[in-house]
Amino acid sequence: MLSHMFGLLVQPRRQWQQIGSLPEKSLRRQIPYVIVLALLPALAWFIGTTEVGWSIGDGATRRITRDSALSLVAVFYCTMVIAVMAIGYFIHWMAKTYGAETYPMKGMVIAGFTATPIFLAGVAGFYPILWLDILLATLAVAYAVYLLYLGIPIVMGVSEERGFLFASAIVTVSLVVAVMVMVGTVLFWSFVEAPVFH
Repeated sequence: MLSHMFGLLVQPRRQWQQIGSLPEKSLRRQIPYVIVLALLPALAWFIGTTEVGWSIGDGATRRITRDSALSLVAVFYCTMVIAVMAIGYFIHWMAKTYGAETYPMKGMVIAGFTATPIFLAGVAGFYPILWLDILLATLAVAYAVYLLYLGIPIVMGVSEERGFLFASAIVTVSLVVAVMVMVGTVLFWSFVEAPVFH
């Protein structure tokens, strides 16, 4: 799993080719990749928001209580995993439209590997600085989109033109999922549990 992670960051085309050449049984074994990698931002933000804290402008440093942060981070972790699985399902669901042979786990593996830079950028949560986190998140999302456009034609075995359209459809689905997560966050904080600050 780690070799895929570093390969996608350093030599993405070659790594996608290796992933695309894996048989179905080997691809199924890659599912824990998302489950493990999603722990990185969850743990980072737990420590960053409870121990380090953050400040906006010249204001005081703010921290969240451990009990509050624990429940929020648990929901954050589950949301990341479910979002990747949902996008993976849509990759599988749309594959036939673009003439690709697929099965549900293949789409989820593609979505999981595509999310690699986003999960790694989440490690910045250890030291929450607003401008730095926004910059890293923007760069990570841009690289994830690049990985998707590069990987879809290779792994799904479609032409570059069809792969471009396929990846564009997945980006649209991902934006819808992102909006749903943001709305869900607001509703969760408003009606279930808001962060409790020190």
